[in-house]
Amino acid sequence: MSKHVLITGGAGFVGSHLAEALLAAGHHVQVIDDLSTGTINNIAAFKTHPRFRYVIDTVFNESLTAELVDAADVVFHLAAAVGVKLIVERPVHTIETNVHGTEVVLRHAVKKRKVVFVASTSEVYGKSADVPFREDADLVLGATTRHRWAYACSKMLDEFHALAYYKERKLPVVVFRLFNTVGPRQTGQYGMVLPNFVRQALAGEPITVFGDGTQSRSFTYVGDVVRALLALMDEPAAIGEVLNIGNVEEVSIRGLAERVRAAAGSSSDIVTIPYDQAYESGFEDMPRRVPDLTKIRALIGYEPQVGLDQIIQHVLADFRAR
Repeated sequence: MSKHVLITGGAGFVGSHLAEALLAAGHHVQVIDDLSTGTINNIAAFKTHPRFRYVIDTVFNESLTAELVDAADVVFHLAAAVGVKLIVERPVHTIETNVHGTEVVLRHAVKKRKVVFVASTSEVYGKSADVPFREDADLVLGATTRHRWAYACSKMLDEFHALAYYKERKLPVVVFRLFNTVGPRQTGQYGMVLPNFVRQALAGEPITVFGDGTQSRSFTYVGDVVRALLALMDEPAAIGEVLNIGNVEEVSIRGLAERVRAAAGSSSDIVTIPYDQAYESGFEDMPRRVPDLTKIRALIGYEPQVGLDQIIQHVLADFRAR
């Protein structure tokens, strides 16, 4: 059955792919985005679609957000500060955007009990060494003097807030934690590693690996994330749950640089830059970040379909097309 879906941050990387898939599935889509990290180019291909509307504004505009939430059956709240570079440079913006934005959406959604999907992040697992990360595992953050953890803390607060609304006020919420989502339309402007590596390799520039390169990540294709979200939208048992959405294929950042260089046919050097130089003095990072997918697999049969080498080819093609 066709639904009216509101996507906050819908001109962003993930939001635009979600909007496109919802339209293809026959739904009506409304997007709000202030274009602080998103771009109108992301929705250019379908912005004239008869079932698509967009408004350039912020969820901080309470009267507008109230109106948009009221008209929706489902809300995907994706608007957030993103990217390590942005988070380190603008910690006040990060906290205010993430915490206050989510509070506004929840407060207006609860009036008529709209279904709200709240985007969270693998960052909330922090410095935990209990890999792969389970949704019910302890979350381990660094000191408050390390601004790097402000983002993780703000998203944890978003999760607590959403689940409090579910428990106390019966608001149907779903929290999903994304693990390094990548694919076409993603920009490296805010520190996203894969698009930066691809851009550098294609330009013949040095590929810059922050830290020593031994830290590992698992990268998830945006199409796999979108498939999961569409399935969760039709799964009543997801309400009130926290779910990892990711891929278990793990690669070191140095290994990622090597695979990008090979796939691009590039002769770029791979150079390492200390964290203190790349970000700020005393910057901390986690050595591994891999999801446990047991819960979402049991709920909707989720399995990531696109592996890392294929992801790299998709991103290379996207950059070349630009």
